[in-house]
Formats: sequence, structure tokens, C-alpha cells
Amino acid sequence: MVDLFNEVSEDLRRDRLNRLWARYGLYVIALAVLIVLATAGWRAWLYYEKEQADATAVDYIAAVAKANEGDHKAAIAALDAVAAKGPSGYTTLARFRAAAETMASGDEEGALKAWQALADDRSLSAELKDLARYRAAMIAVDSEDYDTFSKRVASLTTDGNPWKPYAEELKAISAIKVQKWEDARTALEAITHEMSVPQDVESRAQILMELVTGKIGPKPDAAGGNGEKKEGSGT
Repeated sequence: MVDLFNEVSEDLRRDRLNRLWARYGLYVIALAVLIVLATAGWRAWLYYEKEQADATAVDYIAAVAKANEGDHKAAIAALDAVAAKGPSGYTTLARFRAAAETMASGDEEGALKAWQALADDRSLSAELKDLARYRAAMIAVDSEDYDTFSKRVASLTTDGNPWKPYAEELKAISAIKVQKWEDARTALEAITHEMSVPQDVESRAQILMELVTGKIGPKPDAAGGNGEKKEGSGT
């Protein structure tokens, strides 16, 4: 009786499996095929991306070689081509190098536009945008009026921004050019108040402060007010 029951149960299971396979077998096969194709496609895409990255690296190195040879025009064209078709990392790298090469070629207006475009690119990190913003400011300081330039570097002169000492230096230079001596002194004092300032920036700030002091005198101290001696003070 037990053997008969087991045999019947086995037949029922076999029959159920056959019916399930008849109903869903094609779907199982299709799913298996899709998995195989997806895996193969993914591997093919990874291989394609690697091949593209390798080709872009070769193109970028060739562009840099042209730049090192002094052929800035050819280098810029090659870098622009890399930026247009390369992976995102190479695109950014090529755009930054192209902006630098534009400046090296003597095209200050073109370089300013290139750096500003990078500074305004929302797809870039804040650090890269600040770098581009500073490079643009290095060019603009020679041509923009003080008020416009101050607005340009405003975001760089906020507390905690690593570019603050450099931006304040440019701001001081912009003020000195139009003889805004107090504004220049304020910018230079902002540099001295920073906890960590590169030595070269600090040295230049001291030289500029001497120039400002020579023009308008030392800043009155808090006790002396306008710098005149108090009554009852010494000779």
C-alpha cells in the first residue's frame, strides 16, 4: 500500500512538473537566454569602454606632446577633440589643459572664456570650479574694474575656501591699480589673518602692504583712534 501511494505521489509530481514546464518552459528558456545575452553584452561594453579609454589616453598624450613642442594651436584642436568624444574624466582633463594652452598661446580673451565656462559648469565638483574661477580671475585682474573684479572673486574669499589667500592677493592688486588703498589694505589684512598661508603669498602680501602703508600711512591702532597722540601722553 505504501509503495502504491509513493508511486501515485511520484506520478502526480511528474505530471505537475510536466504541466508547469509546458506552460512556463519557454519563459524559462527565454530568461536564461536573456541572462546570457545581458552578461555577454555587459562584458562587450566593458571591453568597448576600455578600448575607448585607451584610445583617448593615446590622443591626450599626443595633444600634450604638441603643447610641449610649443604648437599651441594644434594642441588646442587635439584637446578639443578629446573633450568632445572622450570619457568624462578625460573630457574634464582636456578642457582644463585646453584653457591653459589657450592662455599660453596669448589668447587671453579666449582663455578667460574657457576658464569661466569651466567655473560655471554644474557637472564639475566645487573644487574644480573654484580652480577654474581662480584661473579666470588671474586673467581678469588686468582688465576688469575693481567692483566687477571683487564680485568675481567673492566666492573664493569666503572663510574656509583654500583659494582665499590667493584671491585676496588678486583683490588687493586690483584695488592698488585704481588707488583704492583702504580696500587693498583690507584684502591684505585678510591674508595675514589666515591660519595657514603659503610663504610666497605671505611674502608678496608684506611687500604690497609696505606699498599701501607708504601711500596712506600705517593703520591707526585701536587706542590711538585717528593716530594722533592723546593729551597727557608722552612727548
